[in-house]
Amino acid sequence: MSNIQKKARIAMIGLGGRGFGLLRLNLVHMKNVEIVGICDTYQDRIDQAIKKVEKICGNTPKGSTNYKEFLTDENVDIIMITCAWEGHIDIAIDAMKAGKFVAMEVGGAYSVEDCWRLVDTYEQTKTPLMMLENCCYGEYELMTLRMAREGIFGDIVHCEGGYHHDLRKEIAFGKENRHYRLKNYLERNCENYPTHEIGPIAKVLEINRGNLFTNLTSFSSFAKGLHEYIVKNKADDKDLVNAEFKQGDMVTTVIETIKGQTVVIQLDTTLPRSYSRGYTIRGTKAMYQEDNNLVFEDNSLHGKLYEFNSRPIWNNGKKYAKKYAHRIWKNKGTVVKAGHGGMDSLVLNAMVEAYLEGYYPPIDVYDTATWMVITALSDISIKNNNQKVEFPDFTRGKWQNRQDVCLGHYSLEGAVK
Repeated sequence: MSNIQKKARIAMIGLGGRGFGLLRLNLVHMKNVEIVGICDTYQDRIDQAIKKVEKICGNTPKGSTNYKEFLTDENVDIIMITCAWEGHIDIAIDAMKAGKFVAMEVGGAYSVEDCWRLVDTYEQTKTPLMMLENCCYGEYELMTLRMAREGIFGDIVHCEGGYHHDLRKEIAFGKENRHYRLKNYLERNCENYPTHEIGPIAKVLEINRGNLFTNLTSFSSFAKGLHEYIVKNKADDKDLVNAEFKQGDMVTTVIETIKGQTVVIQLDTTLPRSYSRGYTIRGTKAMYQEDNNLVFEDNSLHGKLYEFNSRPIWNNGKKYAKKYAHRIWKNKGTVVKAGHGGMDSLVLNAMVEAYLEGYYPPIDVYDTATWMVITALSDISIKNNNQKVEFPDFTRGKWQNRQDVCLGHYSLEGAVK
């Protein structure tokens, strides 16, 4: 059942780099959104965000350093969680118990039990929760989703992805920038940011909807990159120069599915490199590789050329993106294009559509728990000498015949053309 009001009234919890970026680049420009609440532990961030809303939208949202004030506020429809990772699940649970639609930014879980608490709360309250995994709405991720549904890849055998992003400066200056990553890199060693890569892969493989992750094994290198960066660029910070970072420079995680497929994801954020999510789909008939933006189909003319060491097909993904444009991307209209090439706007529109039209969320609580738990499972695996760890089935068997599905324009199941 759709909601009567024409606007979704949002309280934002957390106005750091990601939260404020979504606010100023996207949310204040959306005609079907009203920002009615601003919350952060730092008052200056609250003041900055309120000024931005006043300038662009004309209204003055309520500000508070205590998110619980918005849980009982009748003017709030959606609690949007964009704070530090460690607060996500507790705030989401409190919001669901209060009957507020939950939109939660990405991050890894700190324990398996936290993910079960998230699922249990949803099943008790039936309050919708949607993870804001924007990469599911990327142009090429949507393209490969359509190609997979139309059988272009044949039987999908293997997928890869990663968070390959040089974050040394952001982490090293975490105290100055009040950024939560620094604490995590000092205290944890795990696949701490898995959802950008695993989200699109899970949708392609139909995880929790006819398929299931069954187990996981993680491996970590030693930690050298941050120390060398700090010695070179922040030598006056003696605490950090002498700190021992626990987070390995490279964490590689191998996941198996119940159908016999394999998935490899990597965390790669503390060594010099260019940005990539390493998104790769391998099937019996074709492959897609984000690096080189390459589609390779079996027995094709360009395939024969490639075999002779010619490279005319590199970057041919642009042609396939036109041929196999997913209906969401093809019909994206005049979305605000700021933010990761437009996919930020698409995921936010998906959130608002789910609330206003009453649709089941396209990225639901079971997706959220399944993707977030990778962090906790990788922690366990690494601590236990790369032990294989069983993957929880958060659907409790419903993955074999799911009935709940998003019926809206932004659905990641169903029609793709």
